[in-house]
Amino acid sequence: MSETVDVFSALANPTRRELLRLLLDGPRPVQELADHFDLRRPSVSEHLRVLKDAGLVGEQREGRQRYYRLRAAPLREVSDWLTPYEQFWRGRLSAFGELLDERES
Repeated sequence: MSETVDVFSALANPTRRELLRLLLDGPRPVQELADHFDLRRPSVSEHLRVLKDAGLVGEQREGRQRYYRLRAAPLREVSDWLTPYEQFWRGRLSAFGELLDERES
């Protein structure tokens, strides 16, 4: 459970969510990732460390460069945890839609 908590903590920050989105296209060097933000490179590196500690990214060194890649497996656990809530809200929205349809008739 603590791994899931770490993932949720990592995902709570919008900068880290954006980093994950950027990594959907494949591995990227840290400087390329940093160029997308109005942050200093050490700040971006700190966000990447949090994502790495949560198991959401992997790091590979090539010479002086560090490349980061998405590791999506922990997101599956989050998705599995959220599924019952998604079904709850889908049912609520469906019932709301039916109510609106009845009122229009």
